[in-house]
Amino acid sequence: MAEHDGFDAALTRLAQARRLLVALDFDGTVAPRIDNPMEARALPQAEAALERLRAIPGTWTAYVSGRPIDQLAELTASDPDAFLIGSHGAELRIGADDGLRVSTSESARLEALADALEAAVKSAPGAWIEHKPVGLGLHTRMTEPFLVPRLHDAARAAAERIGGFRERAGHDLLEFSTRTVTKGYGLERLRNEIAARAGADAVVLFAGDDETDEDALAVLRPGDVGVRVGPGRTRADFRVANPTELAAALVVLAGRRETAVTG
Repeated sequence: MAEHDGFDAALTRLAQARRLLVALDFDGTVAPRIDNPMEARALPQAEAALERLRAIPGTWTAYVSGRPIDQLAELTASDPDAFLIGSHGAELRIGADDGLRVSTSESARLEALADALEAAVKSAPGAWIEHKPVGLGLHTRMTEPFLVPRLHDAARAAAERIGGFRERAGHDLLEFSTRTVTKGYGLERLRNEIAARAGADAVVLFAGDDETDEDALAVLRPGDVGVRVGPGRTRADFRVANPTELAAALVVLAGRRETAVTG
């Protein structure tokens, strides 16, 4: 199931934790990556396992994603009280929408960069711009590879000229954000919220497949478990090959936790 020995034992240990937070990236982690991001959906096996976990006392689940939070809520069919982290930690929904205030300066910079990126993608068929509350994503999954470096150079030059952007790279994605928060920041906010509600910290399972997920893995504490889905350098404890393998692990975790907590 995993690249390293011990993953099965780690799942058993997580199942027996008094309080457990299962926090997951969405694209490439519970949902296979596809050409049209708006058609992405969590694998049914993963969805069913998460539903079982949410029903167990002392257990919380959350999505921690780079997607805008409203889009994430729609694609995951999340209830209004679901724990969601969107826009790489810039948007948080912890029982209710915390809201996101965008300054006039941010809006002006985003508008200027959007104009520059829209002009740049005209020379790279298949590339498109994703608009987020505090950022812009340049998607190149359907673009000829030889066109991508020049497009990225043009995007970076525009962002540098306008100023005030943080760059992030992902799978066939170059993103520019006006905020410096990360998925790690979002995961810490989740952990603190649960501690406030439960009166003590929860053990965390976090899984992700991309470079931006390394920020969340970086804030894990002793006793937590990190999982990398797919290839790439990682600080995670364990690795699974794809979302199907992660879904199978979530099913195992749900079954063992049901036994451990509810008998």
